[in-house]
Amino acid sequence: MKTLLITREGYNKLKQELDFLWRDERPEVTKKVTWAASLGDRSENADYQYNKKRLREIDRRVRYLTKCLEQLKIVDYSPQQEGRVFFGAWVTVENEAGETKRFRIVGYDEIFGRKDYISIDSPMARALLKKAEGDSASVHTPTGIVEWWVNQIDYIKTTETDHSVT
Repeated sequence: MKTLLITREGYNKLKQELDFLWRDERPEVTKKVTWAASLGDRSENADYQYNKKRLREIDRRVRYLTKCLEQLKIVDYSPQQEGRVFFGAWVTVENEAGETKRFRIVGYDEIFGRKDYISIDSPMARALLKKAEGDSASVHTPTGIVEWWVNQIDYIKTTETDHSVT
């Protein structure tokens, strides 16, 4: 089961997608379906078939986003998080081989299309929670346990009323 947390940036991005689908794309596709349907035989009408399918995809995504936005809890930055790894943190880690990685720990719905975001539910994120700079974390992987050291922890310091980034 996924943890129902999201960063404010992630929430705003999902909300923008929902607004775009509902206000812009859906009405446009509905017009195309209506126009294509007016041409007659729908069974051989590619415009009608394609746009009807697209309309179903839009409606499915709108339902999913609406449900998500109702359930997700926005987690804003809090000064108490400083110095430790919590939800929303940018973390730089290093392993025994000297390999470094930098990523942000976010909600499941935010990781798609971002190689530098990992889910709060991932083994790496779970192992790093509450760690401080210099701490090590044992991460269980399919190939065994890998030790990672926390080199740096940063947060994007925004709040609901203050959208500036410091």
